Amino acid sequence: MTTYNVLMMGASYGSLLAIKLLFGGHKITLVCLPAEVEAFNNDGAHVRLPVRGRPQPVELDSRKLPGMLRAAGPTAVSPADYDLVVLAMQEPQYRSPGVRELLDAVAKAYIPCMSIMNMPPLPYLRRIPGLATEPLRACYTDATVWNSFEPGLLTLCSPDPQAIRPPGEKINVLQVTLPTNFKAARFADEAPTAMLRQMQSEIEAVRYDPGDGRAIDLPVKLKVHESIFVPLAKWAMLLTGNYRCVTPDAAIDIKDAVHRDREASRSVYDWVCEVCRKLGAAPGDLVPFEKYAAAANDLVRPSSAARALFNGAPNIERTDRLVQMIGAQFGMHHPIVDETVMTVDARLAINRKAAA
Repeated sequence: MTTYNVLMMGASYGSLLAIKLLFGGHKITLVCLPAEVEAFNNDGAHVRLPVRGRPQPVELDSRKLPGMLRAAGPTAVSPADYDLVVLAMQEPQYRSPGVRELLDAVAKAYIPCMSIMNMPPLPYLRRIPGLATEPLRACYTDATVWNSFEPGLLTLCSPDPQAIRPPGEKINVLQVTLPTNFKAARFADEAPTAMLRQMQSEIEAVRYDPGDGRAIDLPVKLKVHESIFVPLAKWAMLLTGNYRCVTPDAAIDIKDAVHRDREASRSVYDWVCEVCRKLGAAPGDLVPFEKYAAAANDLVRPSSAARALFNGAPNIERTDRLVQMIGAQFGMHHPIVDETVMTVDARLAINRKAAA
């Protein structure tokens, strides 16, 4: 098996995928903030995974795994040194000084990139036949950061697992709260796709001894799909749960957003799935509402987008507006989706006025 050098832009959520890749012996560099660089380089990454049948999570320590992990600032890495770049920051962060320049250098070096953002990078959307992407630029905090990318060298991986940094813990600790799988679409070309498939096989093969002499299977796999529409299955979940956590006055839990009116939630979910089918998704690319609704029972915190808004963020990922605008290209509208977009717009306006 080939050992790859992987650049992970974003260390919070990115450390989950990073620690899974370490089992394959790969070399991972996390691009992150100075305090994070110090924490990861001094003490490694610590990821806590819930495992069925075990009362306590299994804690993985990057320093005890076959691969090698280090952290660095955005100006301390060269894209040419890497075989794969993973985009694991929130979409508004890519316009930050240092990060913007690194992202552009990655694009111009023609390094394969896999995004694990909820908001698909604009070049990925260009891989969808017939979709008018120019009007969608308005959904991005700064669409110009994507100008140098070749669509065929960028793919999308749905970040279905849920994870948080536990309050009061060190910044190099991640707690997985919903241990589902990363679902990646293939690249346009076979060579970078083969790299992802190797990583998938390595993660599947892991049997980990947590210290009691019994090797166990660990959750959170990487699944590589032929269809470019599989990662878009997350859209229905985001618009049904995550963005509906935003109310005019407060952030509510995802569970409450989904289950306080199941029929309204089902209506939104089905509408978004229909938008995906209009784009070309097959029924098997999507996730049934009942499966998502069952998983939402365990999501007893507001979404990261809602928390950010009520912490004063002037920008967040706007997948809600993106899906609304894509639906409009097919003459499709939904009153709850429209209301959600307006509610998020209103909160952002409040935040931006306060920050001015």
